[in-house]
Amino acid sequence: MAKENKPLIQEDVILTKIYMVRGQKIMLDRDLAELYEVETKQLKRQTRRNIDRFPEDFMFELTNEEYAYLRSQFGTLKRGSHAKYLPMAFTEQGVAMLSSVLNSDTAIKVNIQIIRIFTKMRQMLETHKEILKKLDVLNRKGIEHDEKIMLIFEYLKKFEEANKQQLEQANRKRIGFKTNKTD
Repeated sequence: MAKENKPLIQEDVILTKIYMVRGQKIMLDRDLAELYEVETKQLKRQTRRNIDRFPEDFMFELTNEEYAYLRSQFGTLKRGSHAKYLPMAFTEQGVAMLSSVLNSDTAIKVNIQIIRIFTKMRQMLETHKEILKKLDVLNRKGIEHDEKIMLIFEYLKKFEEANKQQLEQANRKRIGFKTNKTD
């Protein structure tokens, strides 16, 4: 009998908990703890006990400025819901490593979902980059064409001015003596 692949958490719920900090997609400790159905302090404790598994590119603590910026993105927090300590930010690799630190079935299943979403996001970004590259090429070609068209217009203006001068010279009355040539 095949296993049922019904997700525990809706994809859009997980997507709302992914932020960009320091140019990386991250998830905060409190959001992960909520998804894993554990207390934030337990998640932090397990992370600190296994700190060797979490180098800087897997997990880092937010600065005061980063946390203040993210808090402004959350809106106003309920009384008592702000953290006493700065939150930990987990990159995709850090989230993957958490599954080895937290051994609950829920944590493992949710972790798989999160990793799949990170993978989808990466694939979408790659597709997006390809589209942007193609648009950039088209834009450059468009600029080159615009420059060539402007050059053609400049030549046409010069040609028109030269033609106008020739017409003016042809239409003006000639001054001077006329000689009759008779042979």
